[in-house]
Amino acid sequence: QVRLVESGGSLVQTGGSLRLSCVASGRFARINVMGWYRQTPGKQRELLAAITSSGGTNYGDSVKGRFTISRDNGKNTAYLQMNNLKVEDTAVYYCNARATLYNTEDFNSWGPGTQVTVSS
Repeated sequence: QVRLVESGGSLVQTGGSLRLSCVASGRFARINVMGWYRQTPGKQRELLAAITSSGGTNYGDSVKGRFTISRDNGKNTAYLQMNNLKVEDTAVYYCNARATLYNTEDFNSWGPGTQVTVSS
């Protein structure tokens, strides 16, 4: 019922910037929270940032001050602006959305992920 597609992942040098996008589509009444996570092999998926429909945000400690989450409710799109990238930011980045469907059921969805690689 909610399909997410991420884009913007790439290879970038240390200190560089990237902007990830996540577009949600499907049949839903509203998307309540959109978030960005990342995962590296052998590690748990890590919350980076989340944003509510009213614009409230929270960030993981590892990215505070470097990453900024935003969203365009009209386009059902969330963004993650990543600045001052470090080698340790290399990971697969996933978009998450918590939506309410037309039957009032809550639905949690994940995108397929986009690779971000930061080279030294």
